[in-house]
Amino acid sequence: MDHSATREEALARIAATQDLDTLEKLRVEYLGKQGSISGLLKTLGAMSPEERQIAGPQIHALREGVTDALAARKAELENAALEAQLASETVDLSLPAPESPRGTIHPVSQVMDELAEIFADMGFAVATGPEIEDDWHNFTALNIPESHPARAMHDTFYFPDKDGEGRDMLLRTHTSPVQIRAMLAQGAPIRIIAPGRVYRSDSDATHTPMFHQVEGLVIDKGITLGHLKWTLETFLKAFFEREDIVLRLRPSYFPFTEPSVEVDVGFALVNGKRVLGGSGDAPGHGWMELLGSGMVNRKVISAGGLDPDEWQGFAFGVGVDRLAMLKYGMDDLRAFFDGDVRWLAHYGFSPLDVPTLSAGVGARA
Repeated sequence: MDHSATREEALARIAATQDLDTLEKLRVEYLGKQGSISGLLKTLGAMSPEERQIAGPQIHALREGVTDALAARKAELENAALEAQLASETVDLSLPAPESPRGTIHPVSQVMDELAEIFADMGFAVATGPEIEDDWHNFTALNIPESHPARAMHDTFYFPDKDGEGRDMLLRTHTSPVQIRAMLAQGAPIRIIAPGRVYRSDSDATHTPMFHQVEGLVIDKGITLGHLKWTLETFLKAFFEREDIVLRLRPSYFPFTEPSVEVDVGFALVNGKRVLGGSGDAPGHGWMELLGSGMVNRKVISAGGLDPDEWQGFAFGVGVDRLAMLKYGMDDLRAFFDGDVRWLAHYGFSPLDVPTLSAGVGARA
């Protein structure tokens, strides 16, 4: 059977089609399950081998020709529709841009900028160091003995390999190694803060395996504990933007400082929440432990390549995440690292909200 007439009729109808809906109806008419060409294909099973050998190629050629013609006409109609749309639509460039979601500065980044601004005003430079440390810089040079619990596997993330000098490698547990590296590189006098990520094996509402710290170090001649107290008072008053910040220094022990002091800040209970400021001993008030500090141990000064008989200094350390929680009213440290866009939108800062001492380091967007 000659199918040339069917082919010519189908191609002519396809070429004359002016819209996609009509073209789809033709496709169903010819190639659908009940289509005429599909019906021809079903007749092949009842033919003899000799008949199938002649009719099979003709029917398949008919189907392929119609399929190709449908695809080509569809592309032509779609292109024509796009050209018509582009010709008819215009863009008014004078209209304001549509409002779109904006990114925000993470509270940790904001607080680090605030710290840098405050301490820069007091003459401190920002120092950085590697997050993958060796145990000499992280422990030994800081007068932390081999038996100290901080070196234990349950507290510290160790790597299986050692460095070229045979020293254990680990994720730094504090930013204090930066103090050693800064003293060895710069000598004295020195006045730095060292903000950055640190790692410890701990996780709950107030602890995470990775968190942020800022260390402060001053090495000079004639440095006393009074200089430390003044520095911390000046910093905390500027950071919390309150003049009634009151500190209490309590004797403590840290291997890298001697003497060592814990620093408490007075707070008042307001609607069940702690608000920093005021005397911690008054009724309805209390003391909150905030940071550790002290005079740099002579052994640490020696490890930094300096003569402890000539140079003295103080150091302090505080959690950046905890400062953010206290200042901006957050109650769960884990939310800092969950990546919840709702939390970030609520607590985040505008990229234009750059902290300055003149405008207020804590200005919110």
